[in-house]
Amino acid sequence: MSLNDSIHEALKDVTYPGYSRDIVSFGLVKGVSAANGSAGIDLELTSHSPEVAAQLKLACEEAAKSVEGIDRAIVQVKMPPAGQGSAGSTATQASAVPGIAKVVAVASGKGGVGKTTCSVNLACSLAQSGLSVGLLDCDIYGPSVPLMMGIREKPEVSSAQKMIPLTSHGVKLMSMGFLMPGDEPVIWRGPMLMRTIQQFVMDVDWGKLDILLVDLPPGTGDAQLSLCQTVPLDGGVIVTTPQEASLGVVRKGIGMFEKVNVPILGIVENMSFFTAPNGDRVEIFGHGGGAKEAQSQGTTFLGEIPFFVEI
Repeated sequence: MSLNDSIHEALKDVTYPGYSRDIVSFGLVKGVSAANGSAGIDLELTSHSPEVAAQLKLACEEAAKSVEGIDRAIVQVKMPPAGQGSAGSTATQASAVPGIAKVVAVASGKGGVGKTTCSVNLACSLAQSGLSVGLLDCDIYGPSVPLMMGIREKPEVSSAQKMIPLTSHGVKLMSMGFLMPGDEPVIWRGPMLMRTIQQFVMDVDWGKLDILLVDLPPGTGDAQLSLCQTVPLDGGVIVTTPQEASLGVVRKGIGMFEKVNVPILGIVENMSFFTAPNGDRVEIFGHGGGAKEAQSQGTTFLGEIPFFVEI
C-alpha cells in the first residue's frame, strides 16, 4: 500500500462531528499527498461552522501522523461561500426547494420509539388545520409511511421528468416504499443512499407547500447529513419514549442538530402510558423522562402521547 493510500485509509477513522459516518465515505476528502515525511490533505466541507472545520482539521492531522513515515500534516479546509445552502445553514435562510416554505425534520436517536407514527399524525393534523403539507420518508432501508398512510401506488413522472408525489389524507407523500416491492430489501452503501435522498428532495414535484416534514431514520448517519447538505432545515423535532435507554440517545440526536445549526423545536414523549380495560393508567416505560430531558436540554417539551393498542 502506498503512503497516500495509507493516509487515505487512516482518514476513515475520522468521523464527521455529530455523526457516526467517516469523512471519506461522505466524500469530503478531495485530495491526499505525501512527501518528505509530510502529508497534505484537502477537505471540502458543506458546513459554514468554524468549529466543525477546526475539529476536522485537528482530527485529520492526528490521523495522518498516525501513519508510519508521516511526521507532520498540512490540512487545507475549503468551506462553502457565505449564503450558500449547506449543512451549516441557519433556519433564517430560504428553503433550497422552490415553493416549500418550511422544512422540519422528525428524528429519534434509536428505533422503535414511534417516530414515524408521530410524523404521520403530525402531517395529517397540519393538513386538517388547512396547511399544504408534504411528508418525505427518508428511512430508505425500512420505509413504513406507505403502510401507515394506507397507500401503495407507484408515483408517476411529470413531463419535466420529476416524480409526482402521491397524496393520502390531504398530505403529499414520497417514500422508497412506493418504488420497491414491499418484501424486497434495499441493500445500498452510503453514497447511493445519499443520492436517493437528494433526489427525493430536489427531483420530486412537491409544488407549493407550507411545510415539508421529513421522517428521518433512527440514528445519526448518512441520511441525516445528506438531508442537511441538500436543504436548509428550519427545525427538528425529537421523538423519545420515557425510559433511559431512549433518552440517552436523544442527547445524540440533539447534538447532531446542534452540530449543523438546526434549531430544536422540541421533544415529544411517545408511548407515555396506556389505559387498561379497567380504566387504570399503566406507565409501561415509566413516565416524565421526556419532560425532564427537555428541561435539562433547555428545549421545549411538546407533550406526551399515550400508547394506543389499536396502532
